[in-house]
Amino acid sequence: MTRILIEEGDLTEAPVDAIVNAANTELLLGSGVAGAIRERGGPDIQRECNDLGPIPLGEVAVTGAGKLPFRSVLHAAAMNPGGEVSEQSLRAVVTGVLEAAERLQLTSIAFPAIGTGVGGFPLRRCAEVMLEEVERHLSARSASGTSTSLAEIHFVLFGEPAYRVFEQVRDAERIRAQLARMQKKQQGA
Repeated sequence: MTRILIEEGDLTEAPVDAIVNAANTELLLGSGVAGAIRERGGPDIQRECNDLGPIPLGEVAVTGAGKLPFRSVLHAAAMNPGGEVSEQSLRAVVTGVLEAAERLQLTSIAFPAIGTGVGGFPLRRCAEVMLEEVERHLSARSASGTSTSLAEIHFVLFGEPAYRVFEQVRDAERIRAQLARMQKKQQGA
């Protein structure tokens, strides 16, 4: 069973196999999460991004982690440079990251709140979309009888407000699921 962990902290210090970069299609490591990855990981990550980019909107590129203590960095291109993140591109990159993690046989990954900084995407909707896509991925693998390599999926959020929003969204979903189970039970009784 895959554990989904929501925590406040520094993505570049997460105890995981790989981290996710909230990237643009040019794979330029600018500010925010990408800037922290560039600063702490060193120039090798940007050099690898230069060799891989540009990539289409909604796609994911994989690089090494430079000086960071991870196997890799998954660059989720949810926006064009200077553009904004859409729900469609956010869904696409979360799905792409999870598929890449499975191909790479990663046991743990850490996501930031993709697109909520420079990308201008609303934080609450980001939490809803990202958690929905993770649940969809895990449910689909379970329903098909395909195991997942991912033992842990972390959401490492910058600041308490972002952490609280993701927690609230996850709690609301748990309550909805419990109510649905209770209604189903009552209808069957």
